[in-house]
Amino acid sequence: MATLALLGVCVVSPAGVAEPLPALDVRLEQTTVSGVSSGGYMAVQFHVAHSAMIRGAGVIAAGPYFCAQSSVYTALVNCMKPTRLQPVPDVRLLAAEAASFAAAGTIDPPDNLAGSRAWLFSGKRDETVDRAVVAALQRFYRQYLPADAIVFIDTLPAGHAMITLDAGAACSASQPPFINDCDFDAAGELLEHLAGPLQPPAREAAGRLVRFEQGEFAGGAPDAASMAAEGFAYVPPGCERGGCRVHVAFHGCRQGVDAVGEQFVRDAGYNRWAETNRLVVLYPQVVASYGWTGGIWSPRFVFNPRGCWDWWGYTGPLYPTRAGAQMRAVRAMLDRLAAPAKAVGARSFGVGEPQPAASPAASQRPAADGQPSPGRD
Repeated sequence: MATLALLGVCVVSPAGVAEPLPALDVRLEQTTVSGVSSGGYMAVQFHVAHSAMIRGAGVIAAGPYFCAQSSVYTALVNCMKPTRLQPVPDVRLLAAEAASFAAAGTIDPPDNLAGSRAWLFSGKRDETVDRAVVAALQRFYRQYLPADAIVFIDTLPAGHAMITLDAGAACSASQPPFINDCDFDAAGELLEHLAGPLQPPAREAAGRLVRFEQGEFAGGAPDAASMAAEGFAYVPPGCERGGCRVHVAFHGCRQGVDAVGEQFVRDAGYNRWAETNRLVVLYPQVVASYGWTGGIWSPRFVFNPRGCWDWWGYTGPLYPTRAGAQMRAVRAMLDRLAAPAKAVGARSFGVGEPQPAASPAASQRPAADGQPSPGRD
């Protein structure tokens, strides 16, 4: 593996072989998140619900916390293509909802957001999510964050996509895999704002791209939460023995592994920055779902035909809180990454080798237990 790393080769789990997510003793208190479209909404949800832990959120083409308010119609109209008669919900009311959730103990106190940062992006050629929606997110964050902690970029002729320096389709495109070459490194820009100052990115990503089983983090039934059987994590060589930070990157609708393979995981732009900045990148995955799941004892109808993250309630009313099915699963993945890495000499246990048990503190954290497509790409 060391030889491959020197050659600039990203080592990946064998095709089709999922392995345990490794324990790497990461620093959870320095976690950052980002996402595109439905993944942007999920990043905002995770930022607000876990504001005591998350240091910042990068959001491309998404709006404020609890924007849909459990309504598919509100999601599709007010929170994607608002009009004068059906505007984006008032962010003061959304802040009041967040305060209510916090008073009930289902999310962290929103005042914690004051110590974090936000990086927002809206493409001028994005015809899926209006700029007004992202501007509302900026107003939502201004209720908690100082002005210099928020960056809002809306000047590029970009379509509805993850924006990159040199990968993907034309900048103005809005089509699979929703990765656009705009001569702009969105991953690097948002990471620099949220977690900087950073070292320049590596020329190649030479770490491990781990394909891991998500079922254990979703109560053994990932399909019940429209989650894929497998997720991914990028682990730089310098993070094998612990002490690194984590960034969670949420893909958009029709952008998961079932739709575009590993293109988002490999080409979104995060891994080269992770390589030189001791950063593990977690890529949780959801899939398109349409039908009954959960078996005879706990049946649930999941309607998520475009493989979006849940930001309007298709997994149930708890979706924007720490108790939401997808929120619990991602938090459980982070807890696994934060478990102590067991070093043997200069080597840590790798993927597929026996993993150490989580620390007592970690074991007390919350455990892991579609739609006409809001956030559709």
